[in-house]
Amino acid sequence: MPDAHASAAAGLRPPDLLRPRGSNQVGMRQFNERVVLQALRVHTSLPKADLARLTGLSAQTIGLITARLEEDQLIVKQGRVRGRIGQPSVPLALNPDGAFAIGIKVGRRGAEWLLIDFAAQVRERHAMSYDFPDAQALLPAIAEHIHRLRDGLGPLAVRNVGVGLAAPFLLGGWHRTLGLSKAQSDEWNQMDLLAEVRARTDVPVSFARDTVAACVAELVGGRGHDLKSFLYIFVDTFVGGGLVIDSHLHTGAHGNAGALASLPMQSVRAGGALPPQVMAEASLWELEQRLQAEGLDATAAYDDRALQPPHAAVTQAWLGSASLALAHAIVSSTAVLDLADVVMDGSMSRSLLQALLEQTRAALAQCNWEGLWPPQLHGGRLGAQACALGGAMLPLHANFAPDHDVFLKAA
Repeated sequence: MPDAHASAAAGLRPPDLLRPRGSNQVGMRQFNERVVLQALRVHTSLPKADLARLTGLSAQTIGLITARLEEDQLIVKQGRVRGRIGQPSVPLALNPDGAFAIGIKVGRRGAEWLLIDFAAQVRERHAMSYDFPDAQALLPAIAEHIHRLRDGLGPLAVRNVGVGLAAPFLLGGWHRTLGLSKAQSDEWNQMDLLAEVRARTDVPVSFARDTVAACVAELVGGRGHDLKSFLYIFVDTFVGGGLVIDSHLHTGAHGNAGALASLPMQSVRAGGALPPQVMAEASLWELEQRLQAEGLDATAAYDDRALQPPHAAVTQAWLGSASLALAHAIVSSTAVLDLADVVMDGSMSRSLLQALLEQTRAALAQCNWEGLWPPQLHGGRLGAQACALGGAMLPLHANFAPDHDVFLKAA
């Protein structure tokens, strides 16, 4: 783990947060600064000539912008690259110590806190597990971990730009399925979690639905580097997802685009009961219940034990039904969105994710694709920490990206 204090120096000050784009000269200058920073984030390091080519800015403008960003300690020069025609080039890169952000995931089975640097690398992580969150215990723990992560930065703490919170919209939803009392459900469903967290810290706090945050992380640090548009599926305690169109996160009218858990498994029949939803088959909650019914440890659903005896037989049965439900969700989404790619990740072990990907591909091959083009199914690259990592990226991108949900792509 990098030493967070390695680059601390006398007179260290908070980063100058770059203001949103505007119509005047100052606003455009600062928008261009954000464009340069985003180009370096996507490409890791670039010399000034390549920055000018990618951004469409003049060499003179790039020179002025990079000088300011270096003075603000947001970028650093790397070693000269020799061996090309002409003068050796000097690549520029983001300064990892230029800014920091804290990400929090509040889930139905656990909470996680991440501290990431300006290069989106995890510096520190804390986690806690529970059967279901108790507000009286969790809210103080959230504040405690925020202060611990920030204070651990020492002199660099002034460069913490905010906290990103990732949680389900209705943490107490599906309370009958979860075996919760109505009082437990109502406590969370009636709580303004964002306001509660904001009241416990003096740094800005932003919010995104947990699987949307995971989708942000995949867009910025995973498959989003290669794929322009994709449906994102995250298999957690409950399954969920997100949607990327033309390299932009699409959240929908209520911030709920990609809510695959609620997709019905079949059509409603007149006078009949409501059909089950995808979450009833394709969530790790269902695997937990199957393991528990066999007298096995339900927490094995989240680690390597899931595919080992004596859990393997139960897991294989779950894989069969979960893959069919996920295939149904993918076909339904393809009929509406006509996307060429689907990315699937989750909070389970990587071996279980791989098994789920293989069985879902097999289920997709058996579906009726008449009138449709089957998409490619890819594995996500970030795993269980995707939600917290995406949460931490929210304040970084709010402060330093050209727009909150716009991500510069290679030409």
